[in-house]
Amino acid sequence: MRTENTGLSRGLNSRHIRFIALGSAIGTGLFYGSSESIRAGGPAVLLAYLIGGAAVFLVLRSLGEMAVASPSAGSFGEYANRHLGPLAGFLTGWTYAFELVIVAVADVTAIGVYMGFWFPEVPRWIWVLAAVLIVGALNLVSVKVFGELEFWLSLVKIVAIVAMIVVGIVVIALGLGTGHVHVGIDNLWNNGGFFAGGIDGWVVSFAIVMFAFGGTEIIGVTAGEAESPEKTIPGAVNSIPLRIVLFYVLTLAVIMSITPWQQISDSGSPFVQIFAGVGLKSAAAVLNVVVLTAALSAVNSDIFAAGRTMYGLAERGHGPAAMRRTTPDGVPWVTTLVMIGALLFGVVMNAVVPGEIFLIIASIATFATVFVWVMIMLTHLKARGAMSPEESAALKFPAPFWPYGQIVTLVFMAAVLVLLGVHESTRVALEVGVVWLALLTAVYLLAVRRRQHRPAVGTAPADTPVAEERAEIAV
Repeated sequence: MRTENTGLSRGLNSRHIRFIALGSAIGTGLFYGSSESIRAGGPAVLLAYLIGGAAVFLVLRSLGEMAVASPSAGSFGEYANRHLGPLAGFLTGWTYAFELVIVAVADVTAIGVYMGFWFPEVPRWIWVLAAVLIVGALNLVSVKVFGELEFWLSLVKIVAIVAMIVVGIVVIALGLGTGHVHVGIDNLWNNGGFFAGGIDGWVVSFAIVMFAFGGTEIIGVTAGEAESPEKTIPGAVNSIPLRIVLFYVLTLAVIMSITPWQQISDSGSPFVQIFAGVGLKSAAAVLNVVVLTAALSAVNSDIFAAGRTMYGLAERGHGPAAMRRTTPDGVPWVTTLVMIGALLFGVVMNAVVPGEIFLIIASIATFATVFVWVMIMLTHLKARGAMSPEESAALKFPAPFWPYGQIVTLVFMAAVLVLLGVHESTRVALEVGVVWLALLTAVYLLAVRRRQHRPAVGTAPADTPVAEERAEIAV
């Protein structure tokens, strides 16, 4: 591998961008984490997904506006650096990298859970380790290989989800089942009501709901390696509402119609549980292959995005210079290896606390995710607010509902962060998040800013006679 920086390769086309976005939006949060949100909020979790999805759509449209206007690697960290200041850019970039590490640990954890469907006697950490090594190696090849891999993995997920919805509707329409489980859409309101978990449970469900949408902001990161950002980014962002309705709301409505919500457990994917529960064992096995593919796809996207984010941080002097090293194909191999090393921590966690790791990780990831979204919205408000009417009118992909939609979304995201600290089950996320931000701020003030203000070797302060003499010679 070459050690010098050759720059990132623009090898992602429109097809790749769309499916990379899908790979991030449709992952462990839907296939596994949805069981946690269903148990907390009951059927009303469908409303939580709609509200959360609307807020995320506005975040992505705001990010899309900036990405189309100025495509760059590690985009929102760089935008925050430009419009809110270096500290904001440092916090945003490294918190996003932290988010992806935590989300990736959740994704590889889910892989271990899914493999337990066929091999319950094999320790989970073995499957987690295998997934980290395989997907990590594939990410070291080239960005086009990554794009193609993500395209096919995401395609499998989409086809499977559509097929599951169709089969689920048939099961509901024909009343298929084992006789032990009632099947019908009245399951959405007959088992304690639509708000069966109470308003409190419904509010708590937002912590997992927002985790499910985490990673969709990868659309902005791909701008740095997209062939035509002005064409690919808008298409990917605008398809978000359809994904939310089809892949989240409709899918979970089918799940809770086939199996009463209180019977869904966290022992595996609810997608697999519903068909096993009505006696369709072969369908359950096929779906387990699908959810396994979905988790591999999500890990693939996580490693890609984290690597590119750390590369962007290094380019701005906010990270070690070694992170700018790329392969001849333009892959930032150092950052990819860093990500693989971080995921090995997930292997250890799955060996030590396999039963508790997912909820803890999901809550911490929610804090990091929502913090990044808050910074994206603040950056957009500052950037758009500084534009003249003529500049705003010239935007190729302006965010809608300016500025009121952005303000409402920002308030909603702040409320989710407060929510994490109110409830005991998710309070650890806020505690870890506050400590993380405090450590980052200390690192920036004590190391990064001091290094950036330090005169280079062989130079003198600007107000010394030596500096003045050199300036005269240069002229």
